[in-house]
Amino acid sequence: MFQDFDAASDSSGSAERVRRLRAGLAEAGLDGFIVPRADEHQGEYIPDAAARLEWLTGFSGSAGTALVLADRAMILSDGRYTLQVRAQVDTSLFEPVSSVETPLAEFLPVAAAGKRIGYDPWLHTQGEIRSLTKAMERTGGTLVPVRGNPIDRIWNDRPAPPKGAAMVHPERFAGRGAADKLAAMAEKLVEAKADAALLTDPASIAWSFNIRGSDVPHTPLMLAFAILRRDGRPTLFVDPDKLDSALRDHLAPLADIAAPEEFEAAVRREAAGRAIGIDPQLAAVRLATLVAEAGGTVVEMADPARLPRAIKNDGEIEGARAAQRRDGAAVTRFLAWIDGQAPGSVTEIGAAEKLEALRAEQGERDGQKLREISFDTIAGAGPNGAIVHYRVNRDTDRALDAGNLFLLDSGAQYQDGTTDITRTMPIGEPTQEMREKFTLVLKGMIAISTARFPKATRGVDLDPLARIALWKAGCDYAHGTGHGVGSFLAVHEGPQSISKRGMAALEAGMILSNEPGYYREGAYGIRIENLVLVEPAEPIAGGDLPMHGFETLTLAPIDRRLIVPQMMSPEEIAWLDAYHARVAATLAPLLSGADAAWLEAATRPLAAAS
Repeated sequence: MFQDFDAASDSSGSAERVRRLRAGLAEAGLDGFIVPRADEHQGEYIPDAAARLEWLTGFSGSAGTALVLADRAMILSDGRYTLQVRAQVDTSLFEPVSSVETPLAEFLPVAAAGKRIGYDPWLHTQGEIRSLTKAMERTGGTLVPVRGNPIDRIWNDRPAPPKGAAMVHPERFAGRGAADKLAAMAEKLVEAKADAALLTDPASIAWSFNIRGSDVPHTPLMLAFAILRRDGRPTLFVDPDKLDSALRDHLAPLADIAAPEEFEAAVRREAAGRAIGIDPQLAAVRLATLVAEAGGTVVEMADPARLPRAIKNDGEIEGARAAQRRDGAAVTRFLAWIDGQAPGSVTEIGAAEKLEALRAEQGERDGQKLREISFDTIAGAGPNGAIVHYRVNRDTDRALDAGNLFLLDSGAQYQDGTTDITRTMPIGEPTQEMREKFTLVLKGMIAISTARFPKATRGVDLDPLARIALWKAGCDYAHGTGHGVGSFLAVHEGPQSISKRGMAALEAGMILSNEPGYYREGAYGIRIENLVLVEPAEPIAGGDLPMHGFETLTLAPIDRRLIVPQMMSPEEIAWLDAYHARVAATLAPLLSGADAAWLEAATRPLAAAS
């Protein structure tokens, strides 16, 4: 299994850990300290050695920040984790704060007015510290960079840094040679008038050099840094223990290799009297300080790999389609299986285990083995489905009982693509309320699927389309509608998103999720998710402008038993029927026996639903 089901967190030691942290801060002359959920690479998935926020508070979510002062402590998280943070954290120690309603830049200057607040400059970006510093100045507070994280000094059993094996990512999956990518990125430095650029995002390094790793859960990344030069060979800073002979041979024509411990000194040497490109939204603020101390000039520029990585090439797109067919067959086999189980006979863990086994089996059948899951499966029955990023463990495992809705959000990592799909299904007979809310969510998902939009349209512009049916019913959901998805890389990829913060233009070749939802606390959750590919702009008869659209990549039935047809327009019904016809035609050759029969019944036109 790629997922374990041990308890996700433990806050029993938080009181003593906070006490020791406060003692260390007092000795250092600090009034408080910021503890982000971050590592030196600012990644979503971090190694155990960097899980400082979880160690201190018990909170295991992928986004959050703690602020520890001498007399109070707070933990900020967004709407995805409203329920989770209260369940995992000792709220007598840490006051939960909504980072949406009160972002850290608004909360910190009030909570820490006139105080000296420490931070680890390796765990915050340049842009973040700039914003926080400006905010603190309004109330007389001061941010103090701390060399040597004070949590590390008291974390006696801190895990060792990862040494996961890395591998070459073949060009038949990458779709483009690494030398070509690196040359194109060097041209970006010329445009930015930078002599060199610092690459700190392991996903960008993986994409640029056509390599993959195993240093963090569920995402095939090798933790590393790189210096990309306008003229001259790049240098890759990576633990040599991660490289086998095949990978060394692959990298030899592309870059020089150095140990990670040499990175700071190398940045100082590189920066002396030169212009160094840094992405202020991705790179640690420590790097900007190193450049300035060495007499260099910081050139603020976007990570030169980020946008090309997001715009998939033809090889990556074909790989994504193949991965979705394979994954769709496995998910459909699961849906057929769960439909045949008696209510109460399967638990959330049992469902997650079955789905992973089917993915592994389908991958072997199709000659493209399951490399990993792309995130911990969210398998939420009844009230657990209302926890947006619920992670089932042996303490919370629930049976799928009659009358429940079961929300299953899962994904896989194959060499040719990364998948992410959510389906919600009834266990037994759903209530009318459940069906109505599901239909509202489905209407939002179809609105995104059928959207046509001009060049330069951003995700923020499309986000309301997914919400309008829910808004008209007085409902909403507290997460984005869609995130970018990598190619055998991170399941959450920027800069593209469909959300209230989605400011990047959606360009042809980008892959995003389309996943509106609805959550009734203590009762049930609903989410429907497909991945979509931004298609090139094409003329529309009678129109004035060519328009982009979406190709739906994900292939698996949407449960018709939860739909109220009378709430849908003829156009929405036509889309659903056409989607189901495509699902049936594509997946039928991959299925047999009872699975094939189930697929045929599940994809009949909506008017034929019984």
